[in-house]
Amino acid sequence: MQFGLSSDQQMVVDTVRSFVEKEIYPLEAEVERLGLVPADMGAEIKRKVQEIGFYAPNLPVEVGGGGLNHLDFTLLERELGRGAMALTVFWGRPSGILMACEGEQRERYLLPSATGEKMDALAMTEPGAGSDVRGMQCSAKPDGADWILNGTKHFISHANLADFVIVFVATGEDANGKKKITCFLVDRGTPGFEIRPGYNSVSHRGYQNCILTFDSCRLPASQILGEVHRGFDIANQWLSSTRLTVAANCVGRARRVFDLALDYAAQRRQFGQQIGKFQGVSFQLADMITEIDAADWLTLAAAWAVDQGEDANRKISSAKLYASEMLARVTDAAIQVHGGMGLMNDLPLERFWRDARVERIWDGTSEIQRHIISRDLLRPLGA
Repeated sequence: MQFGLSSDQQMVVDTVRSFVEKEIYPLEAEVERLGLVPADMGAEIKRKVQEIGFYAPNLPVEVGGGGLNHLDFTLLERELGRGAMALTVFWGRPSGILMACEGEQRERYLLPSATGEKMDALAMTEPGAGSDVRGMQCSAKPDGADWILNGTKHFISHANLADFVIVFVATGEDANGKKKITCFLVDRGTPGFEIRPGYNSVSHRGYQNCILTFDSCRLPASQILGEVHRGFDIANQWLSSTRLTVAANCVGRARRVFDLALDYAAQRRQFGQQIGKFQGVSFQLADMITEIDAADWLTLAAAWAVDQGEDANRKISSAKLYASEMLARVTDAAIQVHGGMGLMNDLPLERFWRDARVERIWDGTSEIQRHIISRDLLRPLGA
């Protein structure tokens, strides 16, 4: 592993950071006030990203993407983490699951997603099935050459913007009673498929979550992504990459928060001196940067391991666990450094504080990450 960035990697970091600071930061307060991103605002961000040639950076060049490896893409996500997620979602990063598209699916879903003509959303979570994916009740049953989908999904991120959803449903059980999962591609507007507004969340206002309902939704077998009953295999591949993305986003956001706290500690004066000279503040800054650096290296090391072809699930879970919990501690400390002003919406800190809370829940809770880590440690010992 190289500990310095190559010139190409530094270009990625500089380009994305500059874009986020110039194009995203100025819009954040308005989005927070509205609780949504106006359509023209989102379209303009997307257009500018396409202009600089950074759309779909995670997809291979041969399908129209940027072709970044996992380490380079993690560097990009780290910089995007500095901005509001409601706005950075328009920096299109289609789900890597779409690489499983075959035949006509590639022309209909994969390639348009790479160019920005279409946007996907991924639907897995249900009211009664979050971390327990195999507990899902949403199901599909064969009916001649078609499949009939029924059930509900919720907490589905940016489904309000999606042209189609990648939905995982139960399609049977094995001999041990475990549910078999199949993945379907479902277009917006398909009869029996409805996208409704979801819940109001204290985290990432403007980044909409939705409720999806399937009421005798008929789909041809050609809408199956991958193989029947093998959707869980695809899901496992996707979950690893998204957890790495969460870790990178948390590191980027924590660095922005730290910069605010550091500047404030250097400028704010109390009792005749800068508050950063008091150990009560300076030691907090020392702890913050140490944790941020540790999370950063855990995340980059996990991405590097993936690029080396290693089984990096434990490293990815360690990065996601530590980075998400680190962000909570750093945002809380930054508010403490700012005192009462840290809780006022004149500053973005209270927003970062609220936004940090969900990172320990979505894409696998902290408890799930600890389960993955400990299972990986104990498995070789037969435990």
